[in-house]
Amino acid sequence: MMISTKGRYAIRALSELGKYKEDEYVSLKVISEKQDISRKYLESIMLVLVQNGLVNAVSGKNGGYSLARRPEEISLLDILKVTEGGLEPVSCLSDDGSSCERSENCHTFPIWKGLYDVISDYLDNKTLKDVMEN
Repeated sequence: MMISTKGRYAIRALSELGKYKEDEYVSLKVISEKQDISRKYLESIMLVLVQNGLVNAVSGKNGGYSLARRPEEISLLDILKVTEGGLEPVSCLSDDGSSCERSENCHTFPIWKGLYDVISDYLDNKTLKDVMEN
């Protein structure tokens, strides 16, 4: 499993937003420049984050983006699930293995499930605040 640039850039963009007050909206231009992310690519990432309730967006002259929750309330798992579309290390884990007719009799299924559980637990216990404090 490899986290894409979309997931990594989303974490960077949200950590940038976390530096501002809750009611302060930050322009795409500022986020793009401070995090050295293409504005066009960042725009597509922010759209996904807004659609999934992690970011608020306001249009207009004083518009921009802000976090929808406090940094300590946003786990890295929350971010990566919406940007990566899932973190399963193997396809048979999607939908709890129901897509694989061998999952009940597969000797490797518990290994992949254990790996997924470890990854998910770790990322669920790391927040945006943790990233910002590094």
